Amino acid sequence: QVQLVESGGGLVQAGGSLSVSCAASGSIFSIHAMGWYRQAPGKKRELVAAITSGGSTNYADSVKGRFTISRDNAKNTVYLQMNSLKPEDTAVYYCEVDVRLREGRTIVAADYWGQGTQVTVSS
Repeated sequence: QVQLVESGGGLVQAGGSLSVSCAASGSIFSIHAMGWYRQAPGKKRELVAAITSGGSTNYADSVKGRFTISRDNAKNTVYLQMNSLKPEDTAVYYCEVDVRLREGRTIVAADYWGQGTQVTVSS
């Protein structure tokens, strides 16, 4: 019903910048919050940043001042700009979207995850 396609990421030296994006498509009635999570090897998946439909944002303390989340509601796309990257930012980054789907006469809520994109920061 809903597909998420992530792009961006890659390999960068410490101090560099990367960006990732995630485009949602399918039978979407509306999109509420959108977010980015990451999971490093041997660690739990953690929230990096999130943005509401109204544009309010919140960030993990570890990325505040370095990462910026944004969204284009017309394109159903969320972005994450990552600056001043550190080796500890190395992880697989996943987007997550909180959507509403029309099922007959009912609107239902659902969460979808992207396939993940690797971000590697070398020291």
